[in-house]
Amino acid sequence: MSGKAMEEAAKPKWNSLIVPSVQELAKKEITEIPDRYIRPDQQQEIIVSESDDLPEIPVIDMQRLITEESASSEELAKLHLACKNWGFFQLVNHGVGSRLVEKMKEETHEFFNLGMSEKNKFWQREDDVEGFGQAFVVSEDQKLDWGDLFFINTLPVHLRKPHLFPQLPLPFRETLELYSAEMKNLAVAIMEQMEKALKMESMEMRELFKEGMQSMRMNYYPPCPQPHKVIGLTPHSDAVGLTILLQLNEVEGLQIRKDGMWVPVRPLPNAFVLNIGDILEIITNGTYRSIEHRAMVNSERERLSIATFYSPRYDAEIGPSPSLVTDHTPPKFKRIGVDEYFRGLFSRELQGKSYLEAMRIQQCNGNEEKTE
Repeated sequence: MSGKAMEEAAKPKWNSLIVPSVQELAKKEITEIPDRYIRPDQQQEIIVSESDDLPEIPVIDMQRLITEESASSEELAKLHLACKNWGFFQLVNHGVGSRLVEKMKEETHEFFNLGMSEKNKFWQREDDVEGFGQAFVVSEDQKLDWGDLFFINTLPVHLRKPHLFPQLPLPFRETLELYSAEMKNLAVAIMEQMEKALKMESMEMRELFKEGMQSMRMNYYPPCPQPHKVIGLTPHSDAVGLTILLQLNEVEGLQIRKDGMWVPVRPLPNAFVLNIGDILEIITNGTYRSIEHRAMVNSERERLSIATFYSPRYDAEIGPSPSLVTDHTPPKFKRIGVDEYFRGLFSRELQGKSYLEAMRIQQCNGNEEKTE
């Protein structure tokens, strides 16, 4: 097999059934929601958003983490607690240029507003999850989310599909290239701080993630005439290592499950919302936790966001870090190749943290262990 053929064979093969555009459906000014989007299975209760006593996710200052030693040790402790107790935090003073962020917001909005004749060039194909559409749709009778996505692999470069990234309209393609590089640098930098907070072996995170996989999910949630009957994004934990979320407008919708309740997240100006993914929960042997979250919609305004996912390289193996496994803290998760992990992920419906549970080592007879 030639080198190019081997490279093609190594590319991840993920797919999702092709579904209609919710954005186009919403343009028809319908008053009744099609049955496939009605979600009686989803409990809609939330903490009252007007309450002054709402818990707020922690806020971490990136500059304090990486500059003065006295400040960084305090900020590092804050980061550690945020990852342990919340699995979510907002990152301010992150160093990503505001002009680039604004361009990314504006041009992503314009991308979703392309006509369908142009969008069809970037629509999902039968054997692939990348492009416009939805993810994790594995059957024709499966309930659908009230939202469209554009999913794309951005790094490493050889994973980019020739019909997608290179064909994106300008200047969006150039802006996405710059944004991708900034998100990689930020993800690696914050994971190095996590490594320090966990007292892991030096460079362990960098070695696992420095040439890792990056993908982006751009989300468009149109207004819905019956928002209480639908859900924008099914409750789930992110299966990746780390997620960096940029909200494109001021419309709330993201909620996280905290202490059995759904807590709305109110993004701060000029901040990113970061969350721990299942892979980091595995690597940290359960010290850091991935948290279920969902997206809700409203009847008046659209909501847009960009989630940048970062994971280990495709040919790596994941499992609890050797530096975090001791006689007192035995491994809680089995080891698995990243390629096998993602093949299993995209072969099933999105359901809470069920996929992470499939990675867990089960206790047997109180002192013996076995894997599923």
